[in-house]
Amino acid sequence: MQTIIVALLVFCIVVFIHELGHFAVAKFVGIKVHEFSIGMGPKLFGKKKNETEYSLRAIPLGGYVRMEGEDEESDDEASFGNKPVISRMAVILAGAFMNFVLAIVVFLIYFMIMGSPIDSNIIGDVLPNEPAQIAGVRPGDEIVRIDGKNIDDWQDISKTITEGKNSVDVQVKRGNEIKDLNIDIKEDNGKKIIGIVKQVDKSFTKAVSSSGMMFKDMIKAMFEFLGRLFTGGVSSSEVSGPVGVIYVVGEAAKSGFANVLLITGFISVNLGFFNLLPIPALDGSRFAFLLIEAIRGKKLDPNKEALVHVFGFILLISITIFITYKDILKFVIK
Repeated sequence: MQTIIVALLVFCIVVFIHELGHFAVAKFVGIKVHEFSIGMGPKLFGKKKNETEYSLRAIPLGGYVRMEGEDEESDDEASFGNKPVISRMAVILAGAFMNFVLAIVVFLIYFMIMGSPIDSNIIGDVLPNEPAQIAGVRPGDEIVRIDGKNIDDWQDISKTITEGKNSVDVQVKRGNEIKDLNIDIKEDNGKKIIGIVKQVDKSFTKAVSSSGMMFKDMIKAMFEFLGRLFTGGVSSSEVSGPVGVIYVVGEAAKSGFANVLLITGFISVNLGFFNLLPIPALDGSRFAFLLIEAIRGKKLDPNKEALVHVFGFILLISITIFITYKDILKFVIK
């Protein structure tokens, strides 16, 4: 039960930050906001302040900001459609932008807690009761050779241990001494290990660079996933909906707070990225319509645009139901 609560909390935070982006920029450019909602379905709680009602709804998946004139024509000066196109673009892009900011912040916190790995051949820590400790390895030892092969970095260590059989002959430098050790190789979930951990740097500057690199790598992975999606290289087992996300966050919660941070960042990047795709009903398609308007210098028919978004929303709901069904079979009914 606790893991489900953590998972729902993470999901709500990611959605809240996304909608907060839309809301804050809409207010900044003077658009009237009728409702700021977290969750979907029946209203559990609502409080009106000035022109905006702040509500919490029963289904904790999703949320929305309902603005005057967003999907219909309105004569109100404070309506979405009556604001300059650049202002409307900013409102649309703000949700994904805030998701990216959230991801970078949680990655930063993660690396400040866990540290950023340093790619060297010096051992940062030795796990208790594992082969390396039993053989006499100590934190701070520098591995110089394994089975006669020179070692330059951690990748060399991992590769040599993976290629080893039952044990490896390891030369370590400790101070001014060279020690020869024979270390057994242990298999853990199909992976060969000896029980040593990289050195880490917990400085703020290193955490900043590592969080930026993590964000960049995830965006790159999103584009690679899109490429495989269009070439038919993605199976249905690689795609998850809300149930799958809740399951993954719940599993991460069992491993500690740091893993929850990592998964939160990953979900936030995903939500921001896929919302920017030009799919009807998503922010990306709304931005595409605004871009066409800016190029043409003339507004598109708002009723026709709204119709496109309605059909897109129906399609997205249908896909979500299908993915949720697959998730239930995969994660719930085992």
